[in-house]
Amino acid sequence: MVVFAGQGDARRSMSLLWRAGQPEQPARRPGPGPRPGLSVDAIVTAAIVLADAEGMAALSMRAVGERLGRTAMALYTYVPGKSELLDLMYDQVHAELPADYPEDGDWRAGLTAWARDGLEFHLRHPWVLQVSQARPVLGPHEYAGMDTLVRLLRTTGLDARQLRRLIGTLSHFVRGCAGTVAEARQAATATGEPDEQWWFARSALLAEVAPDFAGRYPSLAALEGESAPGEFTPGEESVPYLEREARATFEAGLGVLLDGIAAAVARTTEG
Repeated sequence: MVVFAGQGDARRSMSLLWRAGQPEQPARRPGPGPRPGLSVDAIVTAAIVLADAEGMAALSMRAVGERLGRTAMALYTYVPGKSELLDLMYDQVHAELPADYPEDGDWRAGLTAWARDGLEFHLRHPWVLQVSQARPVLGPHEYAGMDTLVRLLRTTGLDARQLRRLIGTLSHFVRGCAGTVAEARQAATATGEPDEQWWFARSALLAEVAPDFAGRYPSLAALEGESAPGEFTPGEESVPYLEREARATFEAGLGVLLDGIAAAVARTTEG
């Protein structure tokens, strides 16, 4: 399920994101009205907890209200609707991203740490991966995260045109790998079948249903014969097979990307 941000009222959404002229809590008035203790931040926090625990499909104003012991109608006093709430949630969780990477000239170490932090961030909040990047939220924490990446990339000395492309490349790489790891974590629970059992059951049948597999797909067969399974690292024994493979792919891909950046830096220096 892909969700597009920014579907609510533009002015109200942006005002809430940036807290521009938005009181934290409406003025109290006699008679019926919101009870004490409810606020934009409390609603957003409850919504994030809900999405982390049950996924994007469980998110609704009613469900968030229930977590707060309120009705959905009580929430509308603070947040216009679910679309605006999603924007606020998305931006708020991005406040978790670190920004204090050392600026000591070692751009490779900085980008490696940034990418690994980004991977773990998305795994803590997998619902974020369902929010399309086609239309950014344009909130302060989202901008802060992008500013951090730009700062790290500037230490490479590459020009602005190259940096703009690298921002997208690195961001999509981290999100893509995080999505694969997140799905690997969900597969066994969603299907009721462990990774190893699934693979062994089907790979064993290939020899039966496709006895000419090696002849039909010679490059794949050769690669399979030449490559050995990855070794466990301490503490990894309990990690499902698919997740181990996805994480290994992330590390290998990150290395290749950084090698490419290093090559571009070298060309710029030589030129």
